[in-house]
Amino acid sequence: MSLGLVRIRHAKLPVTDLRRSVDWYLALLDLEVAAEFSEQGVVRGAQLTAPDGGFAIALRERAFCASEPDLAGFDAFALEAESVQALHDLAARCERLGVACGGVQDRGEYGASLDIPDPDGTVLRFLANNVIVPGRFLGLDVDASGQPSLYEKPRLKDPMTTPSES
Repeated sequence: MSLGLVRIRHAKLPVTDLRRSVDWYLALLDLEVAAEFSEQGVVRGAQLTAPDGGFAIALRERAFCASEPDLAGFDAFALEAESVQALHDLAARCERLGVACGGVQDRGEYGASLDIPDPDGTVLRFLANNVIVPGRFLGLDVDASGQPSLYEKPRLKDPMTTPSES
């Protein structure tokens, strides 16, 4: 059954300094300002979009978000890169821009990742060769030493049901 949904429109992140964060995201990811959102004449949010329209990131001043969420250290979403080399290129770009990043973590058959904290510490996660693909379940278990292993049967006790099934 298709619900007619085609993609995530954007992920919205709370930020402490909107102008600083807009500049940071534009410089790092070559995004364009697609929209601004003002309240009583003061810009409180912005939507930044990839030039090809492939993804968008919205930013909102944390002080004007419900509960003033702090996502420091959390990866709220991940972006898929076309290759591991693209991750290395992005890490090199970070170095040129003076942006701290964790370096590319290439786990071979488990794919590769690059984590980049934004100015507020929210982690942007970039993935390549991800083993999670549509139409196939895959569980990932990471042991105490950080080593991943895969499993193929869901471990959640009861699968979710849709409202029409209950």
